[in-house]
Amino acid sequence: MQRDPAARSKIEVILCYSGYHALVLHRFANAAWRRNYFLLGRFISNFSRFITGIEIHPGATIGRRFFIDHGMGVVLGETSEVGDDVTLYQGVTLGGTSLETGKRHPTLGNGVIVGSGAQILGPIIISDSSRVGANAVVLEDVPTGATVVGIPAKIVMGRDKSLDDEFCAYGTPTEGLPDPIARSFESLRNQLNFLGEKIIQLEGEVAENKRLLDSNVDVKRPKDRKAL
Repeated sequence: MQRDPAARSKIEVILCYSGYHALVLHRFANAAWRRNYFLLGRFISNFSRFITGIEIHPGATIGRRFFIDHGMGVVLGETSEVGDDVTLYQGVTLGGTSLETGKRHPTLGNGVIVGSGAQILGPIIISDSSRVGANAVVLEDVPTGATVVGIPAKIVMGRDKSLDDEFCAYGTPTEGLPDPIARSFESLRNQLNFLGEKIIQLEGEVAENKRLLDSNVDVKRPKDRKAL
């Protein structure tokens, strides 16, 4: 109710929100999984995916007040760990990059927001209050309060205390977010301007040296053959 202005009543959430349905069913699947009823846990998880379009492995650990908005296509792997007050949008994947057993999926801290289509891969840590932009591919740890975007994801904004109490939909602040591509082009343009100015300066120095050399040669050169 706090994070989706489209939700008009609690009964609407209970009856119509697939993210809520997936979370409730995951609680049952996870309870069965922790008691070694693995087949039952997988069956409940598969049933949940069938009716919600959200796949949460029964072995995943999920904290309190977990919110999946829209939800279609969300995938959480077996060893994923999700903290409290985390928000995921549609198409998010918490995936593994190894075939080895053990921890191979991401860990999300408290208050993390992950935008639609983002892929967080491997046993990495997305620290508290971090934000992952839409369609980002995250392959490395994200520090506390950082905002990451791009493929592969890079930090574009550090912790902004003015945003601590502000909910950023899709993990992207509406104002003040720098464009890493534009910033790269600006850096290249500055370098080209500097190099251009340097070339003009060097050409001027070469022309001046040539002029001085020619004048020195003219001074030393005899005026006529009789002087010899």
